[in-house]
Amino acid sequence: MEAAAGCASRIGLAGLGVMGQNLALNIAEKGFPISVYNRTTSKTDETVRRAQEEGGLPLTGHTTPKDFVLSIKRPRAIVMLVKAGAPVDSLISSLVPFLKPGDAIIDGGNEWYENTERRLEDAASKGLFYLGMGISGGEDGARKGPSLMPGGHKEAYQIVRPILTKIAAQVDDGPCVTYVGPGGAGNFVKMVHNGIEYGDMQLISEAYDILKNVADFSNYELAQIFRQYNDSELESFLIEITADIFRVQDDLNSSACGKQYLIDQILDKTGMKGTGKWTVQQAAELAIAAPTIAASLDSRYISGLKDERGVAESVLEQAGLQIDPFRFRNSEKEPLQQLINRFVHKALYASKICSYAQGMNLIRAKSNEKGWNLNLGELARIWKGGCIIRARFLDQIKKAYKRNPNLANLIVDKEFSRELVEREIPWRKAVKLAVRSGISVPGMSASLAYFDAYRRSRLPANLVQAQRDYFGAHTYERVDRPGSFHTEWARIARELKSGDVHN
Repeated sequence: MEAAAGCASRIGLAGLGVMGQNLALNIAEKGFPISVYNRTTSKTDETVRRAQEEGGLPLTGHTTPKDFVLSIKRPRAIVMLVKAGAPVDSLISSLVPFLKPGDAIIDGGNEWYENTERRLEDAASKGLFYLGMGISGGEDGARKGPSLMPGGHKEAYQIVRPILTKIAAQVDDGPCVTYVGPGGAGNFVKMVHNGIEYGDMQLISEAYDILKNVADFSNYELAQIFRQYNDSELESFLIEITADIFRVQDDLNSSACGKQYLIDQILDKTGMKGTGKWTVQQAAELAIAAPTIAASLDSRYISGLKDERGVAESVLEQAGLQIDPFRFRNSEKEPLQQLINRFVHKALYASKICSYAQGMNLIRAKSNEKGWNLNLGELARIWKGGCIIRARFLDQIKKAYKRNPNLANLIVDKEFSRELVEREIPWRKAVKLAVRSGISVPGMSASLAYFDAYRRSRLPANLVQAQRDYFGAHTYERVDRPGSFHTEWARIARELKSGDVHN
């Protein structure tokens, strides 16, 4: 498996799981000789075999960290794709003894951004360069062209830039990669990307719930509906694959009427790897409202209570709970079309705008805190292709930040504000229909509540401030004069009550 003498590779990749293998083959296919290494030798053998089967690609496998590192020409660049946390530190420690000042290490995993910042400092102390690079697109994106979000030492980015621009997804305005910013910026942006992804998936699942359990659409009809959605402003990777999912039949079960659809046999219990939780935690720490993303996380937690939900359904039915949903039947063609095109379709798009607005504001807040000077429009651009949240309307987001780099919120961009106003009534009707039918739509509801709170110049927070001052003397501000004020609410209340008695 060793590289021949004098045939040094242009780059190395360590960690040959599904993502690692596919990214290595992508690099090799673009004409960059690559060395690969995995602690488990069988993974290395499998990758070498695939390289041969897929066209004799310039890829060589290595069995020891030393041989792996020394097979790469200087300045060396090594991409790591292993599980975040301790495995990354372990891999780095096995590579560093053979690296030289000026070499670069790139972590392509979903790492916590503060771990990357720690490793940046450690690498710099050894004369090495370091990048934390978010990679989105799944195994298919890794093989054919992902969205790449590298952040850290810019010198490291310059070393691998010719490779990254070739292997990234390509869209009309360039490759889906950019130098995100210093420190842990790349990992942070990827984390928020995943939080937005959580919100997107939740909103689509809620649309599905309404269409299936209120409108009585069959899986075949749902596939057609989501195909129509994908031909509209909702065009996106997640909408596209959702249409595909509804068409797949179950090979393991069949009935007298034929095969069943696989979607109906899948357990309603969602898994997760932690980046959504990190996103919500960061939103809380930065005091950024992200209710749609938080609702999606809560929904995953509730989905995990499968047994408890089953008991609750039975107990509440026995207690007399009866929900009489306002159902649309297939015979009622006009209401059905209204449900599809006016309610769910438009509510899904409006909710999506609010979800992305929350994510972009979170990125901006962290950028301001850390002094990263992130370009939000450029981030939207590199998400247009390759990544899981790629969507047509990301080009509108890019243009919105180009019009106004200091845009406070996507809701007040002239184009998005117009689209939200056009969809506001059907959006409310979709949420009302779901609530009336006993269908939980926390994502759509959270997006609508976010929109309603953000658009109002005065909220009931004045009462909350009065309450805080009443029980804790926390003071409050006034609308008619500057400064902080405190009122002896309890004393005044007692006097008023005393006056009521005497009167």
